[in-house]
Amino acid sequence: MNINPVKLILIILVSSNLISCNGQVKPEPKKAEIIPFEIGKRVTDLDNHIWAVYQDTKGDFWFGSNGNGVYQFDGKKMLKQITTNDGLVHNQVRGIQEDTKGNIYIETVKGVSKFDGTKLTTLKVIKPPNSKWKNEPTDLWFNGIGDYLYRFDGEWLHDLSLPKQDSLLFNLDSNMSLEEMKYSPYAVYGIDRDKDGNIWFGTIKAGAFRFDGKSFLWIGEKELSILPDGRVPGVRSMIQDKDGYFWLSNFYNKYKINPDLNKGYEKVKAVDLPKEIVKDKILYFNSGISDSEGDLWMTTYRGGIWRYDGNRLTNQEIHNGTESVLLISIYEDKYGTIWLGTNNDGVYRQNGDNFEKFELNK
Repeated sequence: MNINPVKLILIILVSSNLISCNGQVKPEPKKAEIIPFEIGKRVTDLDNHIWAVYQDTKGDFWFGSNGNGVYQFDGKKMLKQITTNDGLVHNQVRGIQEDTKGNIYIETVKGVSKFDGTKLTTLKVIKPPNSKWKNEPTDLWFNGIGDYLYRFDGEWLHDLSLPKQDSLLFNLDSNMSLEEMKYSPYAVYGIDRDKDGNIWFGTIKAGAFRFDGKSFLWIGEKELSILPDGRVPGVRSMIQDKDGYFWLSNFYNKYKINPDLNKGYEKVKAVDLPKEIVKDKILYFNSGISDSEGDLWMTTYRGGIWRYDGNRLTNQEIHNGTESVLLISIYEDKYGTIWLGTNNDGVYRQNGDNFEKFELNK
């Protein structure tokens, strides 16, 4: 059979192209490398002014500073600093909490930031009269140390105010009206939850309030307001001992709920105070916890840390060389180790019977 030369050339060209295409192996397209977003910057040292310590459910530690944001530590080697550059509402941190979903809440003097593991958002506030007093087990409470009082219901911050007490002015020994005072006596300095789930609020001059979800109990004793020498210690911490008594930021008296009494509570002497221990000490504490054994631990700004085991009150001063360490907060982690936040020397961690400065390279 004769084949036309032109057709023969076309057949050869087509066959050649087919063979070329079949033999060619196309490289698979490269997948774009996904780099996980990392908020904050890596640092090697903590700020000296650490006011808050917290360990989340993942085991990470969080340290809130008084001006340089918050630090996240993975418990091993990595330390990150998170500031307003990353979306934090303010760099002065006052507290750190976590919700049941693992979100971290960073409380500052200008509001609350939520960290969901990826980004920071600022929580929105509901103002009165739309804000509501409630006490749900999952509620989070924030006070900014006197700057505000918020209840967080999982979506909104409810802006709240404590109920005013008609007899409060008799305790203040002041001719000024509440409107004329520079700071409201009801400014909240501390918030704690007791073993029964009730919320306690400590104020600058108005004593302490207990809220059970329906009503308030007010403890407005003189030692919780303005002292005879003019000092205003404020009720900054409220902790419950093994016998059910509440220690309201002082070592003089303790208080127990008693509905049979007109006031709704009873007051008794807290503990015998040996003169050699309390000499030149200010017997008011600014932060306290009840540890896993039920012992009370309390910090004073210049007077060290105090421990009450149910019988004895002992004191241990914290020093860095010749310098006194100024204590702000106290925290017990899930391993039972106690941490101290300070105003001049970073963070201290319990080591046996002593406390040592926490440093990343140790």
